[in-house]
Amino acid sequence: MKRHIAATAFVLMSFASGVWAETYRTGVVDFKIEDAAGRPLDGYVWYPTMQEGAEVPAHGNKVWDQVMVVRDAGLVGGAHPLVVLSHGMFGNANNQAWLAQALVEDGYIVAAVNHPGTTTFDKDPDQRRMLWERPRDISRVIDYVLGGAGIGAVVEPARIFIAGHSLGGFTAVALAGGRYDGAQFDAFCAGHPGELVCGLFDGWGVGKSPEDLAAMQGDLGDARIAGFAVFDLGGTQSFSKASLAAVAHPILVIGAPEDIQGLDLDIESRALVAMLPKGVTYLEPETLAHFDFLGLCTEAGFEILKEEEPEDAFVCEKGRDERRADHAAVIDAVTTFFGGL
Repeated sequence: MKRHIAATAFVLMSFASGVWAETYRTGVVDFKIEDAAGRPLDGYVWYPTMQEGAEVPAHGNKVWDQVMVVRDAGLVGGAHPLVVLSHGMFGNANNQAWLAQALVEDGYIVAAVNHPGTTTFDKDPDQRRMLWERPRDISRVIDYVLGGAGIGAVVEPARIFIAGHSLGGFTAVALAGGRYDGAQFDAFCAGHPGELVCGLFDGWGVGKSPEDLAAMQGDLGDARIAGFAVFDLGGTQSFSKASLAAVAHPILVIGAPEDIQGLDLDIESRALVAMLPKGVTYLEPETLAHFDFLGLCTEAGFEILKEEEPEDAFVCEKGRDERRADHAAVIDAVTTFFGGL
């Protein structure tokens, strides 16, 4: 596997001091991980910096608010926990930049990856059906961060975490030890015609061939990950009950109850918590909707979507002040959870 990172300065300008400041600026570098098997990965690594220099807007557009970053800045020295982010269906590595920035302010290094086949930028159906590759993407990013460009030298190996939204939550559960059970999922879907995730997985051809089913049902866990944050996941009923009952890792699950176009908590987040061992942290902020895990919308975002993508306009209907408050609640929950591990 060939590895590449677009920032020599990330190593050469690293700060020697291990003393953390109260608030850091957000440094960022892009990464690419090439793969001979045909699944190259790309994304971002955000990290704490005290480097003086021009902050620039990033990770936004006319619909989505940008965050301010210092590109290719020097990394603050000392030991830092690592959080890897996994986006939802047809989302991308920009979606939780707001959370990455908040974590960086607390001293975390954060990496986010675009999952081929299920990202905004790559909807290839062959890649899409291979959902077993999503957890492997996260493991490859951890390999990259630990081994690439001097980053690994400052990562606390006992404090590697993942946070995943929607299909990213499914990915996180697989990494925690949840095992896909094709027969169980087929039986569930037979009794729940029209269920969203059943229709999606069937349309994508997930687990249809014996080879694909074997890959889906394999062990996709990563023992290096010490804590898991699962944001309004889909696909709970595809995991075997026995594998969920055996999960031994700390897990934070956040469900989104205000959701007219989203997921049924009774068969998703609430059901997941019921099948996991006792001690799982579960939250349902009353104003939280599924798409509140995306970034803030711009002042004009809602009107732009109404004009250009009217079917998607609802994602920005309460996407500014209300979403900012929901973000604050999620940030508090995540930093408290990971901070205690």
